[in-house]
Amino acid sequence: MHIAMVTDYYLPTLGGVQTAIKAAKESLEKLGHQVTIFCPLLKDNNNVGIVPLPISKVFRPDGFPFTWPPKDAIALLKAEFAARNVDVVHVHSEIFAALAGIRAAQDLGLPLVQSMHGRIDVYTAKVLPLPQLTTALLAGLHRRHLPHTSTPADPRSPYMSTAMARRMWRLMVNQANAADAVTVPSQHFANKLIHQGVLPPVTVVSNGLEDSVLDLVGAPQFRGKTEQEPLRVMWCGRVSPEKRPDVFIRAVAAAGESVVANIYGDGVAGKRARRLIHRLGVGHRITMHGGVPQQDVLEAMKQHHVFVSTSHDFDNQPMVILEAVSSGLPVVVCDPDLAEGLPAGGFLVTDSPQPHQLTATLVSLAADSRQIAAMSKAVGSSSSRVAFGTHSAGLLDVYQQATAAKSAL
Repeated sequence: MHIAMVTDYYLPTLGGVQTAIKAAKESLEKLGHQVTIFCPLLKDNNNVGIVPLPISKVFRPDGFPFTWPPKDAIALLKAEFAARNVDVVHVHSEIFAALAGIRAAQDLGLPLVQSMHGRIDVYTAKVLPLPQLTTALLAGLHRRHLPHTSTPADPRSPYMSTAMARRMWRLMVNQANAADAVTVPSQHFANKLIHQGVLPPVTVVSNGLEDSVLDLVGAPQFRGKTEQEPLRVMWCGRVSPEKRPDVFIRAVAAAGESVVANIYGDGVAGKRARRLIHRLGVGHRITMHGGVPQQDVLEAMKQHHVFVSTSHDFDNQPMVILEAVSSGLPVVVCDPDLAEGLPAGGFLVTDSPQPHQLTATLVSLAADSRQIAAMSKAVGSSSSRVAFGTHSAGLLDVYQQATAAKSAL
């Protein structure tokens, strides 16, 4: 089977969607399938399995290349899909590369799978400049290429309390309804999509790590901590408002000298985070490393006692948490939804998403070496579950489902 994966984000830029696609590509190819990635790129590449899409020379939201204009992307994709004898089109985002993939698949009558990776209602509100204006512009442009005929079924839901949120949920629902089948990495997001009126079958296919990453990680490492040493805490991700790095910084600052932290990643909130660290006078305990290669992140995980995610009501199933689990690193999350799929006994959920509750959790862990050891043991015994190879059969079933649905029309 030849699968065309179309996405608005891909390597070498780092992020959860990028690493999830990379894992799926490698795992499917290992099973004998052909996978071609179509995406905007910052620079030319020599990989025949990655085809660059036309990009805007001026607009780069959050630093990412932006597919533009759509008509050129559609024409390129139609020609490439036909020339490469593509069997299934799998779209991994909701912006213009994705729209071009949908249009090209529809024009050629190819089965179409849509993966919904995250909450773009939260992302656009937190990241885009002048979000009231830019989300209206984005939704309008989206509607020109994909008619918004579906209305979210329950606009009274708490996560639809603003006009911007309702606008973006309408975009998401219509994007999903254009597909023959939909995948999501978590049940909690699947439930929201179905509740809001997504009609094609929605299948939960967990994210996972490819074998090459698992080889870099090696065997999960047991975490031990002496009573005298500080708790070493790690935060990694896009340093952007929706990830709430400020909550992490404030929580660690309030925890005192018993906690030290390292932040890996960069983004639009990077300068603000550095200023906050300086203003709180905790530069000796919190170090920002900026954007680093994935291999450096995996190596850093071996040097910490716990991984912290401060994301709340945004993330779906962060790949970096799976990387932490694979290395045997205990996890603390501020969003109960992110506990889905984590190994029992290997994680903690803060009592609320507020900084003071994270502080309380970190102070408690710093004083309890036995809990660190117990959590590490629980994580290490379940680390094999994060391999994408354990989920690839489910994704292939979705491709067959989409093919059958297209054939039935």
